[in-house]
Amino acid sequence: MKYAAVLDDLAGLGGAKWGVHLRARALKAEGRQVLELTIGEPDTPPPARLVEVAAAAMTAGRTGYSNGRGESGLLQALADRYTARRGRSFSSDQFLCLPGTQTVLYMALRALAQAGDEVLVGDPMYATYEGVIRASGATMVPVPLRPEHGFRMQAADVAARITPRSRVLFLNTPHNPTGAVLRPDDIAALGEIARAHDLWILSDEVYEELVFDGTDFHSPLSHPDLVDRAIAASSISKSHAAPGFRSGWCVGPAEFTARALPLAETMLFGNQPFLADATADAIAVPSPVAGGMAARYAARARMLADVLDGVAGLQVHRPDAGMFALLDIRASGMTGEAFALALLETDGVACMPGESFGDGLAGWLRISLTQPDTVMAEAAARIARFAQRGV
Repeated sequence: MKYAAVLDDLAGLGGAKWGVHLRARALKAEGRQVLELTIGEPDTPPPARLVEVAAAAMTAGRTGYSNGRGESGLLQALADRYTARRGRSFSSDQFLCLPGTQTVLYMALRALAQAGDEVLVGDPMYATYEGVIRASGATMVPVPLRPEHGFRMQAADVAARITPRSRVLFLNTPHNPTGAVLRPDDIAALGEIARAHDLWILSDEVYEELVFDGTDFHSPLSHPDLVDRAIAASSISKSHAAPGFRSGWCVGPAEFTARALPLAETMLFGNQPFLADATADAIAVPSPVAGGMAARYAARARMLADVLDGVAGLQVHRPDAGMFALLDIRASGMTGEAFALALLETDGVACMPGESFGDGLAGWLRISLTQPDTVMAEAAARIARFAQRGV
């Protein structure tokens, strides 16, 4: 039987990137004790009110069909939220509601790019980005994110990779896996390139509320000269420790959301009303759990650096936001994948190899900061012993 070419384009871009994580789960199923530092699963339950509002909405019968754009209450709550946070006015017709940021990114890239186009994206990148770009038919153009620049995208690196086929500049701030947060000057310089070459800017901002003390979040949506080309994606998965709710949205020019609406309706005709009610209630006020998560993740990143920096040449890159820290293991002479697999098999610590996030992170590990302090401390001690022992 024949299959569509998109399946060949996406081969190896799904679960294959999570091989170490899957191996860790298999070992745990066999009874092995594994310290799992692979995925960004929040270390706190969602706020009780979020669950209560969703349950009350279901009890009240909010379980029927919705519409393709989103429930009116949630759309207005989003407009109010972004008006308060981005320094300009937003209306409800600038939003589309979909199940999670991943779905939003798939929809947006299908709407903005096609075969023959190019999408510029930072390398390293979140593991699904290459897949959502390829699924649009477009070609991914990696832009190096360099440690010496704090892994923040540099305008000069983008400019060097612009071609007549460039269509979208795909940003992620705060960034997964590096924890980098773009500064206003970074966004202004990137925006100047986007205007000069008529590029869309697609910004994944799902970690917005997990920025650490001493760093401020900034969005392309706040720049007046980018209002006609900036689209952002987000959800309550991280901010409200609710990844299973699958409640996300995109925001951009009203023309974009109107043009993209039929595509969103083709994918999923309406999000769940009871989840929309809970999301609207949740985003009307600051998240009651985000601040605590950010403080814990920042402290755990500092602990990792205190324990591991300089041990057998290891170096921890401290994030400015998010749920992860990076560990530079290049001094070991091993690839990130080889190091991660050996660490898992011999010492029972599961970390993601940097290669799962692009060639730019070869020889690094991504370490999740979402385990309890005692688990993080034990994992750090085991990593140090493994590095000192060698393979």
